[in-house]
Amino acid sequence: MSGCEPGGSVGAFLCQAGQVLRAAAIEAPRQEARLLLAHAMGCRQEDLLRDPRAPVPPEAEARFREVLSARARRAPMAYLLGHTGFWTLDLLSTPATLVPRADTEALVEAALAAFPAPETVRRVLDLGTGTGALLLAALSEFPDAFGVGVDRSPEAAALARANAARNGLSSRAAFLAGDWGAALAGRFDLVLSNPPYIESAAIPGLMPEVALHEPALALDGGADGLDAYRALAALLPQVLAHGGRAVLELGQGQEKTVGALMCGAGLRPLGCRPDLGGVPRALVVGR
Repeated sequence: MSGCEPGGSVGAFLCQAGQVLRAAAIEAPRQEARLLLAHAMGCRQEDLLRDPRAPVPPEAEARFREVLSARARRAPMAYLLGHTGFWTLDLLSTPATLVPRADTEALVEAALAAFPAPETVRRVLDLGTGTGALLLAALSEFPDAFGVGVDRSPEAAALARANAARNGLSSRAAFLAGDWGAALAGRFDLVLSNPPYIESAAIPGLMPEVALHEPALALDGGADGLDAYRALAALLPQVLAHGGRAVLELGQGQEKTVGALMCGAGLRPLGCRPDLGGVPRALVVGR
Protein backbone atom coordinates (compact mmCIF):
# COMPACT_ATOMS: atom_id res chain seq x y z
CA MET A 1 0.00 0.00 0.00
CA SER A 2 1.36 3.42 -0.90
CA GLY A 3 1.39 6.03 1.89
CA CYS A 4 -0.99 8.97 2.17
CA GLU A 5 0.05 10.24 5.61
CA PRO A 6 3.05 9.70 7.90
CA GLY A 7 3.12 5.90 8.26
CA GLY A 8 1.58 3.74 10.89
CA SER A 9 -1.51 5.78 11.79
CA VAL A 10 -5.14 4.79 11.54
CA GLY A 11 -5.77 7.60 9.07
CA ALA A 12 -2.88 6.55 6.84
CA PHE A 13 -4.00 2.95 6.74
CA LEU A 14 -7.60 3.91 5.96
CA CYS A 15 -6.47 6.17 3.13
CA GLN A 16 -4.19 3.51 1.69
CA ALA A 17 -6.79 0.78 2.01
CA GLY A 18 -9.43 2.93 0.35
CA GLN A 19 -7.15 3.28 -2.68
CA VAL A 20 -6.54 -0.48 -2.82
CA LEU A 21 -10.24 -1.32 -2.63
CA ARG A 22 -11.20 1.38 -5.13
CA ALA A 23 -8.71 -0.11 -7.60
CA ALA A 24 -10.38 -3.50 -7.03
CA ALA A 25 -13.76 -1.98 -8.04
CA ILE A 26 -15.24 -2.24 -4.55
CA GLU A 27 -18.36 -0.02 -4.42
CA ALA A 28 -17.83 1.49 -0.94
CA PRO A 29 -14.04 1.39 -0.47
CA ARG A 30 -13.73 3.79 2.48
CA GLN A 31 -16.57 2.19 4.40
CA GLU A 32 -15.18 -1.30 3.87
CA ALA A 33 -11.68 -0.12 4.81
CA ARG A 34 -13.05 1.06 8.16
CA LEU A 35 -14.84 -2.25 8.72
CA LEU A 36 -11.70 -4.25 7.97
CA LEU A 37 -9.40 -2.10 10.11
CA ALA A 38 -11.82 -2.13 13.05
CA HIS A 39 -11.99 -5.93 12.71
CA ALA A 40 -8.20 -6.24 12.63
CA MET A 41 -7.79 -3.95 15.66
CA GLY A 42 -10.67 -5.50 17.62
CA CYS A 43 -12.45 -2.18 18.06
CA ARG A 44 -15.50 -0.29 16.80
CA GLN A 45 -15.47 1.89 13.70
CA GLU A 46 -16.28 4.87 15.94
CA ASP A 47 -13.00 4.30 17.78
CA LEU A 48 -11.06 4.65 14.53
CA LEU A 49 -12.68 7.99 13.72
CA ARG A 50 -12.09 9.36 17.20
CA ASP A 51 -8.31 9.58 16.70
CA PRO A 52 -7.07 9.17 13.10
CA ARG A 53 -3.48 9.74 14.26
CA ALA A 54 -3.49 6.78 16.64
CA PRO A 55 -0.90 4.11 15.75
CA VAL A 56 -1.89 0.73 14.38
CA PRO A 57 -0.20 -2.01 16.46
CA PRO A 58 2.06 -4.34 14.43
CA GLU A 59 -0.08 -7.44 15.06
CA ALA A 60 -3.20 -5.58 13.93
CA GLU A 61 -1.34 -4.29 10.86
CA ALA A 62 -0.49 -7.87 9.85
CA ARG A 63 -4.14 -8.96 10.23
CA PHE A 64 -5.32 -5.91 8.33
CA ARG A 65 -3.00 -6.48 5.39
CA GLU A 66 -4.19 -10.09 5.18
CA VAL A 67 -7.91 -9.29 5.11
CA LEU A 68 -7.40 -6.28 2.85
CA SER A 69 -5.55 -8.42 0.31
CA ALA A 70 -8.34 -11.01 0.41
CA ARG A 71 -11.03 -8.35 -0.05
CA ALA A 72 -9.11 -6.90 -3.01
CA ARG A 73 -9.37 -10.40 -4.53
CA ARG A 74 -13.14 -10.01 -3.96
CA ALA A 75 -13.53 -12.44 -1.07
CA PRO A 76 -16.93 -11.69 0.52
CA MET A 77 -16.79 -9.30 3.46
CA ALA A 78 -18.84 -11.70 5.60
CA TYR A 79 -16.17 -14.40 5.23
CA LEU A 80 -13.43 -11.96 6.25
CA LEU A 81 -15.30 -10.61 9.28
CA GLY A 82 -16.52 -14.10 10.15
CA HIS A 83 -20.13 -13.13 10.70
CA THR A 84 -23.03 -11.24 9.15
CA GLY A 85 -26.49 -10.01 10.06
CA PHE A 86 -29.75 -11.58 8.89
CA TRP A 87 -33.21 -10.61 10.13
CA THR A 88 -32.59 -9.91 13.83
CA LEU A 89 -29.77 -12.46 14.12
CA ASP A 90 -26.00 -12.36 13.99
CA LEU A 91 -24.71 -15.41 12.10
CA LEU A 92 -21.29 -16.96 11.72
CA SER A 93 -20.32 -16.99 8.05
CA THR A 94 -17.70 -19.19 6.35
CA PRO A 95 -16.95 -20.35 2.79
CA ALA A 96 -18.92 -23.54 3.58
CA THR A 97 -22.18 -21.69 2.83
CA LEU A 98 -23.67 -18.83 0.88
CA VAL A 99 -23.61 -15.46 2.59
CA PRO A 100 -27.14 -14.69 3.85
CA ARG A 101 -28.63 -11.81 1.88
CA ALA A 102 -31.23 -9.19 2.63
CA ASP A 103 -33.32 -10.38 -0.35
CA THR A 104 -33.87 -13.69 1.43
CA GLU A 105 -35.54 -11.89 4.34
CA ALA A 106 -38.59 -11.65 2.04
CA LEU A 107 -39.17 -15.36 2.81
CA VAL A 108 -39.42 -14.64 6.53
CA GLU A 109 -41.85 -11.80 5.83
CA ALA A 110 -43.94 -14.10 3.61
CA ALA A 111 -44.01 -16.79 6.31
CA LEU A 112 -45.20 -14.30 8.92
CA ALA A 113 -47.93 -13.09 6.57
CA ALA A 114 -49.01 -16.69 5.88
CA PHE A 115 -49.39 -17.42 9.61
CA PRO A 116 -50.84 -14.36 11.35
CA ALA A 117 -51.31 -16.48 14.50
CA PRO A 118 -47.70 -17.47 15.33
CA GLU A 119 -48.74 -20.14 17.83
CA THR A 120 -50.18 -22.27 15.00
CA VAL A 121 -46.69 -23.01 13.67
CA ARG A 122 -45.23 -25.96 15.59
CA ARG A 123 -42.90 -27.69 13.10
CA VAL A 124 -40.61 -25.93 10.63
CA LEU A 125 -38.38 -27.49 7.96
CA ASP A 126 -35.57 -25.68 6.14
CA LEU A 127 -34.26 -27.44 3.03
CA GLY A 128 -30.75 -26.37 2.07
CA THR A 129 -30.26 -24.63 5.40
CA GLY A 130 -26.74 -23.25 4.84
CA THR A 131 -25.96 -20.96 7.80
CA GLY A 132 -29.35 -21.82 9.27
CA ALA A 133 -30.50 -18.26 8.55
CA LEU A 134 -34.05 -19.00 7.42
CA LEU A 135 -34.81 -21.63 10.05
CA LEU A 136 -33.38 -19.60 12.93
CA ALA A 137 -35.16 -16.43 11.80
CA ALA A 138 -38.44 -18.37 11.64
CA LEU A 139 -37.90 -19.87 15.10
CA SER A 140 -37.24 -16.40 16.48
CA GLU A 141 -40.68 -15.33 15.23
CA PHE A 142 -42.67 -18.53 15.93
CA PRO A 143 -41.95 -19.12 19.62
CA ASP A 144 -43.81 -22.45 19.91
CA ALA A 145 -42.06 -24.05 16.95
CA PHE A 146 -39.30 -26.64 16.68
CA GLY A 147 -37.27 -26.71 13.47
CA VAL A 148 -35.20 -29.09 11.37
CA GLY A 149 -32.58 -27.88 8.90
CA VAL A 150 -31.17 -30.15 6.19
CA ASP A 151 -28.12 -29.54 4.02
CA ARG A 152 -26.09 -31.80 1.77
CA SER A 153 -22.90 -30.27 3.18
CA PRO A 154 -21.80 -31.57 6.62
CA GLU A 155 -19.80 -28.35 7.07
CA ALA A 156 -22.93 -26.28 6.47
CA ALA A 157 -24.95 -28.34 8.94
CA ALA A 158 -22.22 -27.88 11.56
CA LEU A 159 -22.16 -24.12 10.95
CA ALA A 160 -25.95 -23.89 11.26
CA ARG A 161 -25.73 -25.80 14.54
CA ALA A 162 -23.17 -23.28 15.81
CA ASN A 163 -25.42 -20.43 14.75
CA ALA A 164 -28.33 -21.92 16.67
CA ALA A 165 -26.16 -21.91 19.79
CA ARG A 166 -24.93 -18.39 19.06
CA ASN A 167 -28.51 -17.13 18.95
CA GLY A 168 -29.88 -19.13 21.89
CA LEU A 169 -31.98 -21.49 19.75
CA SER A 170 -30.16 -24.82 20.15
CA SER A 171 -32.96 -26.40 22.18
CA ARG A 172 -35.46 -25.74 19.39
CA ALA A 173 -33.46 -26.74 16.32
CA ALA A 174 -31.83 -29.84 14.86
CA PHE A 175 -29.60 -29.96 11.79
CA LEU A 176 -28.98 -32.92 9.49
CA ALA A 177 -26.47 -33.49 6.71
CA GLY A 178 -28.00 -35.40 3.82
CA ASP A 179 -30.28 -35.30 0.80
CA TRP A 180 -33.59 -33.49 1.07
CA GLY A 181 -36.22 -35.73 2.56
CA ALA A 182 -33.75 -38.27 3.95
CA ALA A 183 -34.56 -39.34 7.52
CA LEU A 184 -37.48 -36.90 7.75
CA ALA A 185 -40.54 -38.14 9.62
CA GLY A 186 -43.92 -36.50 9.94
CA ARG A 187 -45.20 -33.32 8.36
CA PHE A 188 -44.36 -29.67 8.83
CA ASP A 189 -46.50 -26.57 9.16
CA LEU A 190 -43.89 -24.40 7.44
CA VAL A 191 -41.27 -25.46 4.91
CA LEU A 192 -38.63 -22.93 3.86
CA SER A 193 -36.05 -23.25 1.11
CA ASN A 194 -33.51 -21.07 -0.63
CA PRO A 195 -32.46 -23.68 -3.21
CA PRO A 196 -29.73 -23.50 -5.87
CA TYR A 197 -31.39 -21.69 -8.78
CA ILE A 198 -28.65 -20.25 -11.00
CA GLU A 199 -28.28 -21.75 -14.46
CA SER A 200 -24.96 -23.61 -14.62
CA ALA A 201 -23.68 -21.61 -17.59
CA ALA A 202 -24.47 -18.29 -15.87
CA ILE A 203 -22.37 -18.86 -12.74
CA PRO A 204 -19.04 -17.63 -14.18
CA GLY A 205 -20.73 -14.32 -15.08
CA LEU A 206 -21.90 -13.58 -11.53
CA MET A 207 -20.15 -10.95 -9.42
CA PRO A 208 -16.69 -12.18 -8.36
CA GLU A 209 -17.63 -12.51 -4.69
CA VAL A 210 -20.18 -15.14 -5.70
CA ALA A 211 -18.62 -16.82 -8.72
CA LEU A 212 -15.13 -17.16 -7.25
CA HIS A 213 -15.77 -17.66 -3.55
CA GLU A 214 -19.23 -18.97 -2.64
CA PRO A 215 -19.89 -22.74 -2.85
CA ALA A 216 -21.02 -23.89 -6.29
CA LEU A 217 -23.13 -26.62 -4.69
CA ALA A 218 -25.40 -23.94 -3.22
CA LEU A 219 -25.62 -21.96 -6.48
CA ASP A 220 -25.90 -24.41 -9.36
CA GLY A 221 -29.51 -25.15 -10.31
CA GLY A 222 -28.62 -27.18 -13.40
CA ALA A 223 -28.87 -26.31 -17.07
CA ASP A 224 -32.14 -24.39 -16.69
CA GLY A 225 -31.80 -23.45 -13.01
CA LEU A 226 -34.82 -25.55 -12.05
CA ASP A 227 -33.35 -28.87 -10.85
CA ALA A 228 -33.89 -28.08 -7.16
CA TYR A 229 -37.48 -26.95 -7.76
CA ARG A 230 -38.28 -30.26 -9.44
CA ALA A 231 -36.97 -32.04 -6.34
CA LEU A 232 -39.02 -29.72 -4.12
CA ALA A 233 -42.18 -30.32 -6.16
CA ALA A 234 -41.76 -34.05 -5.62
CA LEU A 235 -41.03 -33.74 -1.89
CA LEU A 236 -43.41 -31.04 -0.65
CA PRO A 237 -46.63 -33.08 -0.93
CA GLN A 238 -45.01 -35.63 1.41
CA VAL A 239 -43.81 -33.19 4.09
CA LEU A 240 -46.39 -30.37 4.16
CA ALA A 241 -49.03 -30.68 6.89
CA HIS A 242 -52.70 -30.01 6.19
CA GLY A 243 -52.97 -26.23 6.03
CA GLY A 244 -49.19 -25.98 5.83
CA ARG A 245 -47.26 -23.58 3.66
CA ALA A 246 -43.96 -23.75 1.81
CA VAL A 247 -42.05 -20.55 1.08
CA LEU A 248 -39.45 -20.86 -1.69
CA GLU A 249 -36.87 -18.34 -2.82
CA LEU A 250 -36.89 -17.62 -6.56
CA GLY A 251 -34.35 -16.29 -8.99
CA GLN A 252 -35.33 -13.35 -11.16
CA GLY A 253 -37.93 -14.33 -13.77
CA GLN A 254 -38.67 -17.77 -12.30
CA GLU A 255 -42.07 -17.08 -10.73
CA LYS A 256 -44.30 -18.51 -13.47
CA THR A 257 -42.10 -21.47 -14.30
CA VAL A 258 -41.69 -22.58 -10.69
CA GLY A 259 -45.40 -21.99 -10.05
CA ALA A 260 -46.22 -24.30 -12.95
CA LEU A 261 -43.91 -26.99 -11.56
CA MET A 262 -45.69 -26.81 -8.22
CA CYS A 263 -49.12 -26.98 -9.87
CA GLY A 264 -47.99 -30.07 -11.77
CA ALA A 265 -47.23 -31.73 -8.43
CA GLY A 266 -50.70 -30.98 -7.07
CA LEU A 267 -49.60 -27.96 -5.07
CA ARG A 268 -51.17 -24.50 -5.17
CA PRO A 269 -49.18 -21.25 -5.54
CA LEU A 270 -50.69 -18.71 -3.14
CA GLY A 271 -48.77 -15.57 -4.01
CA CYS A 272 -45.27 -14.21 -4.35
CA ARG A 273 -43.66 -11.57 -2.15
CA PRO A 274 -41.13 -9.18 -3.71
CA ASP A 275 -37.74 -8.35 -2.22
CA LEU A 276 -36.59 -4.79 -1.50
CA GLY A 277 -35.75 -4.32 -5.17
CA GLY A 278 -39.26 -5.28 -6.29
CA VAL A 279 -38.19 -8.66 -7.72
CA PRO A 280 -40.68 -11.51 -7.04
CA ARG A 281 -38.61 -13.46 -4.51
CA ALA A 282 -40.69 -15.54 -2.07
CA LEU A 283 -43.21 -17.96 -3.61
CA VAL A 284 -45.80 -19.24 -1.13
CA VAL A 285 -47.21 -22.71 -1.88
CA GLY A 286 -49.94 -24.76 -0.21
CA ARG A 287 -51.26 -28.31 -0.61
